[in-house]
Amino acid sequence: MTTSTQALTPDPSRLPWLLSPLLLAALLLSGWHPYDRTTWWLEVLPVLIAWPLILANARRYPLTPLLLGLVFLHCLVLILGGAYTYARVPLGEWAREAWHLSRNPYDKLGHLMQGFVPALAAREILRRGAHVRGRKMLAFVVVCIVLAISAGYELLEWASALALGQGADEFLGTQGDPWDTQSDMFCALVGAVLSLLLLSRWHERQLRALGVPPP
Repeated sequence: MTTSTQALTPDPSRLPWLLSPLLLAALLLSGWHPYDRTTWWLEVLPVLIAWPLILANARRYPLTPLLLGLVFLHCLVLILGGAYTYARVPLGEWAREAWHLSRNPYDKLGHLMQGFVPALAAREILRRGAHVRGRKMLAFVVVCIVLAISAGYELLEWASALALGQGADEFLGTQGDPWDTQSDMFCALVGAVLSLLLLSRWHERQLRALGVPPP
């Protein structure tokens, strides 16, 4: 029974390579005729950096399937936003009309994911390196890291606005909201907390399968 179960369990080091053709296809489709080419590059840049790093370290440092799947999903969110710009994604337009919202909410989904996925990534790195002791301290440090990432991204948007002027409007995607930066960071905070509450136990089981001892 153990042998057959292991045979059916995918090798974590192979999973990134199995997902890569799908990700490449999504990139090509979104980049064929994006609404704004500069915005497309800015939005998909994290994908172009993160996924090759994952592939390069797949054998030496395989991610848990849970984290890898979430990173893949986050990449798709970024790629879709890059194709249409966040203020024009059709899914967000449908939500705006269905719920009578004043703006396209797709960018808030992006920032929720900016907390949800990096929280699990930070948790995995900290757990595997035994950098933090205690579950409560681990959760606290993870949330702090997510907020730092979110603040760093907002600073990047600010720098883009200074460098590109109105050419960065589509990347900023504020849609006239003066509190857009603060709400973006709040969405990342909510995403991080939800990730820890919903996925920590599942994540622990997969970490133990990689040989990581309990905290």
